[in-house]
Amino acid sequence: MSETATPPPEEQPTPDPKPGLEESIRQVGAAGRQTLDSASDTLRSLRRLASADLALARSAFGRALAWSGVAIVFGASAWLLLAATLVALLQYLGLSLFVALLIPTLASLLVTGYAIWRVSYFFHHTGMHATRRQLSRMGLFDEPSDEDPDADVKVPGENTP
Repeated sequence: MSETATPPPEEQPTPDPKPGLEESIRQVGAAGRQTLDSASDTLRSLRRLASADLALARSAFGRALAWSGVAIVFGASAWLLLAATLVALLQYLGLSLFVALLIPTLASLLVTGYAIWRVSYFFHHTGMHATRRQLSRMGLFDEPSDEDPDADVKVPGENTP
């Protein structure tokens, strides 16, 4: 006999009988319940993660706000001391007190004007104009009309390549 010969019929394993319809339905139902339980556990974990992430963000925002206040206070006091030093230096160089005070004042006004311009530019983006337009195109909100304050908004750099 060769090694590739088939074993005698008594040695062949008999296949397991196929489950009946009721058993198949039971197995499919059990697999569905396991899938649902797994999805439920995943959503629960995702909710916990989002909750922890929001708590961390809230805490970080509060701390960032506090440190921003510290930076503003020390930055303002440093500018006042620098301006006073500049006034003293300009007076030492022979300028009148009026002119010595006028130079740091003009510098402060220029920086303030630039900051106001930048603030207005960035606050423009808080209006969510693109989102409003997209929601309007989807039919979720009314189309912009003449009485809509955002109807003619042009976003800077919108038409640049």
